[in-house]
Amino acid sequence: MERPILVLCIDRDNDLYEKGKVSGPLIGRKKNLDGALKLAIADPEDPDSNAIFYSIKIYEQMKKDGHEVEVVTLTGDKKMGYKADKEISSQLDKIVRELNPVSCVLISDGASDEEIIPIIKSRLKIDSTKIVFIKQAKELEKTYFVLIEKLKDPYYAKTVVGIPALLILLLSISSYLQLGWEPVGIIVGLYLFVRLIGLDEYIGNFIRDVRFSVEKTSWISYIGGFTLFIVAILIASQSFGEAMGLGLYGEKLAAYVLRSVVMVLLVALVLLLSGKAIDALSEKRQYEVTKYALYMVGFTLATLVLKVGSDWVLNLFEPYVYFSDFLLTLILAIGIAYVSTKMINGIRTDMLVRMKLEGKEAISEHGTYLGKVVGVDGRRGKLIIQTMFEKKYTLPVSAVTSIEDNVILRTSE
Repeated sequence: MERPILVLCIDRDNDLYEKGKVSGPLIGRKKNLDGALKLAIADPEDPDSNAIFYSIKIYEQMKKDGHEVEVVTLTGDKKMGYKADKEISSQLDKIVRELNPVSCVLISDGASDEEIIPIIKSRLKIDSTKIVFIKQAKELEKTYFVLIEKLKDPYYAKTVVGIPALLILLLSISSYLQLGWEPVGIIVGLYLFVRLIGLDEYIGNFIRDVRFSVEKTSWISYIGGFTLFIVAILIASQSFGEAMGLGLYGEKLAAYVLRSVVMVLLVALVLLLSGKAIDALSEKRQYEVTKYALYMVGFTLATLVLKVGSDWVLNLFEPYVYFSDFLLTLILAIGIAYVSTKMINGIRTDMLVRMKLEGKEAISEHGTYLGKVVGVDGRRGKLIIQTMFEKKYTLPVSAVTSIEDNVILRTSE
C-alpha cells in the first residue's frame, strides 16, 4: 500500500473539545467534517473550524489529483504552552506509527500554531504550510478583534485583567488599613504560586461541580464546609496578630498561624468532600465515592503531618514535640497512605469489574479520544483499552476519574 500524504490541521488550544465536545485526534474526512460542524455551531467565530474545512478542501483536491492522502486534525490543550505541545506530539507519534505517512501539508489558523512547526518537522516532512485567515478581517481589524476575543477567554482574562485588578484592589485596601505592602506581596505571591501549579483550575472545577440544592442532603455539608473556610480565614488573621504580639517571625510565625487553622481546614474539606460523595451516591456514581474517600485520607494524613510539624517548629506549648516525633509521624503517614491507596484501589477494581465497561469510549481529561474499553484485568488492577487501530494497551484503574456515557481517564503529564 502506498504511503499517504497527511493533510494535517492543528487545534492547539483544543477548542474542538472545549466548545464542541469533540475528542481528538480526528482521522478521515467524515470525522473532520462532523467535528468542524459541531465547533462551528458551538462558536461560529472560532477560526479552527475554518482551518478544518480548508483541510478537507485540500484533501479533496489532492484526492482528485490521484494522491494517496488522509486528513487528520490534532488537538492540544486549553492551557496552551508545554501541555498542548506535548499532547500534540503524543497524538502525532501515534498517527505516524499507524499510518506511516510520507509527508504532510500543514494547515494552521494563525501565528500560535506556527510554534509547533519544529515539533511536526522532527517527526514528518512538511511539503507545504497554509495559514487560514477570515477574509473580511483587515490587519488592524484582525489584531483588534483577536485581542478582544482573547480577553473574553477566561484563560487570558485571568492573566491580562485579573492580576492587575487584584493587585490594585489589595494595594488600595492595604493602604487604607495602613498595613504596608508586605501583606499584599504575600497574597499575590500565593496567588501566582497557586496559578503556577494549576491549583486554581482544580479549585474552580471543584466549586463548579458542587451541585447545591435544598432538595439534597448534601447542601448541609456544602454550607458547613464553606462557612468553616471563612472561619479559618478569620482565625488565621487573629493568629497572625497574636504571633506578632509574641514577637514571632519567619518560620515560627508561619507555624503559629498554620497550627491554629489546620484542623478547621481539614473539617471544612471533609464536609465538602462528604457532600460530593453524597451527590455521587444519589446520582448512582458510586465509583467516584472511592476518589473522595482517597482524598479524605490524604487530607487527614497531610493535616496530621502539618500539625506535628508546626508544633515541632514552634515548641511553645507542652507537651513539647521533638524532631524524632515529627519523623515518626511522617513515616506512619507514609505507611498509612500506602495501605489506604492499595485498599481503595482494590475496591475500585472490584467495582469496575462489576460495572461491565466493555464498549464504552475512553477519553482523557482534556478531551483526547483514547479508544474503547474492552475489559478490566481485576488481578493486575488494569483497564484494557483498544485504539482505533485495533491495538490494545492498559492503564491502571487509578487513572479513572469518572464514569458516565464515557470513561474519563487521567493520563500521565
